[in-house]
Amino acid sequence: MTTRLPTLLTVRRVVLVLSAVLLAACGDQHDDTSAAALTASPANTPADLQNAAADRFARGRYLVKAADCAACHTAADGAPFAGGVELASPFGTFYGTNITPDKEHGIGKWSAGDFYKALHDGMTPDGPLYPAMPYTSYRQISRADSDAMYAWLMAQKPAAVPNREAKLSFPFNMRFAVRFWDMLFLKDTLPDASKGTSADWNRGRYLVSALGHCAECHTPRGKLGQLDNALPLGGGALGRVVAPDITPHGLAARGWSAADLQAFFASGIAPQGSAFSEMYPVVHLSSQYLSHDDLRAISTYLLGDQPPAPQPLQSVSADAAQLAAGRNVYLAVCAGCHGRDGEGKPHVAVPMHGNSTLRQGDPHNLIVTMLDGVGAQDFPGLERMQEMPGFAGQLSDAELAQLASYLRATWGGQPADVTADAVKALR
Repeated sequence: MTTRLPTLLTVRRVVLVLSAVLLAACGDQHDDTSAAALTASPANTPADLQNAAADRFARGRYLVKAADCAACHTAADGAPFAGGVELASPFGTFYGTNITPDKEHGIGKWSAGDFYKALHDGMTPDGPLYPAMPYTSYRQISRADSDAMYAWLMAQKPAAVPNREAKLSFPFNMRFAVRFWDMLFLKDTLPDASKGTSADWNRGRYLVSALGHCAECHTPRGKLGQLDNALPLGGGALGRVVAPDITPHGLAARGWSAADLQAFFASGIAPQGSAFSEMYPVVHLSSQYLSHDDLRAISTYLLGDQPPAPQPLQSVSADAAQLAAGRNVYLAVCAGCHGRDGEGKPHVAVPMHGNSTLRQGDPHNLIVTMLDGVGAQDFPGLERMQEMPGFAGQLSDAELAQLASYLRATWGGQPADVTADAVKALR
């Protein structure tokens, strides 16, 4: 069975709720990178203006990928950025909206100022956004970057795809109440989980906290859906798969180094496992396109300028009979792909030894993976992982508990304490 790492960056994704109309922006002033500012200078030749526009266009494309806009705004069978992505939440179902330049259904009538106002304040020309459009994080995006993103999106092909209304239960369907939520919880910045002052740390802070909006999935939330700023990046539990703790301590406890993190964001695969669930589209649509320097900056910010050493795998004592029962299950249904001794197979399945999901204190993600399985996934280059079937219909609660306990104790350094009741609760 394939146990893969659900981590970082977003979003996303299933944050609390998604707005009925997304991505936009505030204020009508343009900074000195705007077309108006460039045109106003007599020193700029037509060639200068053309080059500046091309640079800005390329930067906008890069920033839209860094912000992972496609994850919520491009459906699997839909036109790019035409919306339709279904997102479940504790409050009901939301749908990613159309952010193409279509004037009826998209953002074709928005100005750059409108776009910035949506990103910064959660406010569009049609009204407030729900706070699951991550303007709580996007609020930190600079006006220059917002304008570049807007310019690139407005150059894309319009798609006349109507937006789908969110299906929310009362009282969450009363959109005007969002204004009061913003008064209570919308902050200019988010707290840091690591410490640093270097250029890489500060660049990584912008990429992780603002563009990547990693806190939206990886930070716990309060009863009103607000980010728990006392536990930044400490892990969140909004979806079927729990976003793990990605603080420096949490990453080091599961064996992550800066080099491993960079490899994971670039390729989706590292010695600790491969991306799955909500993390797979983050790599597939966003992080694989980031520059080497930006990937280094992200890793620096997550671990801090003085990163803790990755913790070695701890040996765990467990009942021999229990482990034997779990190993029998492993040999019957898992070893064919993951290897008799958990060594894994290239292009088929990841190794089990030191797998990040096995090293999590909470077995939730391991149990869910065994029950649901993981679809086949293509990663950058020629790497891929074949489909892992779910075993909900093949193995009993007791057998899955034995298997999970064996995996955790043998290759995860965690107690062999998974119970049949824990499995049953997640079916």
